[in-house]
Amino acid sequence: MTEQMTDPATLTADIADEVSTVLIDMDEYIESLTIALLTRGHVLLEGVPGVAKTTLANSFARASGLTYNRIQMTPDILPADITGTNIYREPTGDFEIREGPVFSNLVVADEINRATPKTQSALLEAMAEGHVSIDRETISLPEPFLVIATQNPIEMEGTFELPEAQRDRFQQKLTVDLPGPEAERQLLEQTGDNPTFGPDDITPVVDVADIDDARDIVASVGHKDAIREYILELVAATRDHPDILHGASPRGSQALLQTAKARAAIRGRNYVIGDDVKAMVEPVLRHRVVMTSDAQLSDTTPLSVLADITSSVTPPSGKAGEHPQDSEDMEELTFG
Repeated sequence: MTEQMTDPATLTADIADEVSTVLIDMDEYIESLTIALLTRGHVLLEGVPGVAKTTLANSFARASGLTYNRIQMTPDILPADITGTNIYREPTGDFEIREGPVFSNLVVADEINRATPKTQSALLEAMAEGHVSIDRETISLPEPFLVIATQNPIEMEGTFELPEAQRDRFQQKLTVDLPGPEAERQLLEQTGDNPTFGPDDITPVVDVADIDDARDIVASVGHKDAIREYILELVAATRDHPDILHGASPRGSQALLQTAKARAAIRGRNYVIGDDVKAMVEPVLRHRVVMTSDAQLSDTTPLSVLADITSSVTPPSGKAGEHPQDSEDMEELTFG
């Protein structure tokens, strides 16, 4: 890999280009997954069956050079089926730890709401701590470590909805929509002659070293005090809105700042602007707010409330899109 691959913009574009050989019109989701990867976040993907949620995650992992495991969540799956267990080896008389599928760079928890709360908690603990405990032995998970959980919004029978505190563990929630007519037409043309064409045909275009370097660049992205105040005002507005029973937590504030920094770096800037924050409000906060009963009965959605909040809170410069050009330490990113 070349040194240029540490550029978050190039890294994101190369991953998106490679994934597009299998999936059509998914660049927006690839950017969101890359933002999570570069900021050590996790993603909840929601969509009806057949919109390629799992294929998206698998393709992203392969293009990123990451190890990949998929866990089909069911009511009878146990925490040890995810984290691993100690097994007895009769020939040696010793116990040996057998690591579970969570020991991978990218883990897909398919239909997470079908697993019991106990099993959900085991996975979410691994997400939060970066390690698991097996028979009192603590074992670190590989780095990078990214969990992509999927759920189906239209089939609720036999499911266990994620509690608010557990949803808060996910940095972003993305809704995978049905493809448009043109995208679906291209998909048919692409798979008509080769129906088995899929993630296995994707070639890694980056590696873990590239991801580590890109993470360092994202961490160095600057922001003015006004950006922090903007984030605090947005989050405070979720706590005061009449249609919201419980607003976003401080973890939501942190996620807004970190994702905004990654978005800025992907766009070639080493400073955050109001537009970066505003663009991340929906994916970062939509699953962190709990609507009042009256709002739910009137079909008021979290997205409509968040749109109301972003339109009412003024960005730092007073105009969305302006950036601190007068700051000497905030210049366009350059890579050599």
